[in-house]
Amino acid sequence: MSDAAGGGKSGEGRSLPAVDFSTFLLSLGHSTLVHLGDAPGPEGHANPANLALARQTIDLITLLQEKTKGNLTGEEERMIEQLTYDLQSRYVEATKK
Repeated sequence: MSDAAGGGKSGEGRSLPAVDFSTFLLSLGHSTLVHLGDAPGPEGHANPANLALARQTIDLITLLQEKTKGNLTGEEERMIEQLTYDLQSRYVEATKK
């Protein structure tokens, strides 16, 4: 297993968070924000919105929510519900622009 997957030091000397369901969801959420143009991309620059990619990632999170129903902790359940709601709301707002 690589250092990044094990939560150790990355090649750039930064410590990465442990890989668990919550950090996976947060990663997908951040990717969606980047696709919506609400967060800077990896280079630190604002990117133009890509609503198709944002919708696809929201759909992926929704799929995870459906497939993991009954198998999540209370905290994970609340997190995925709130994340889905927030991202769907932001997507609707972005489509109105």
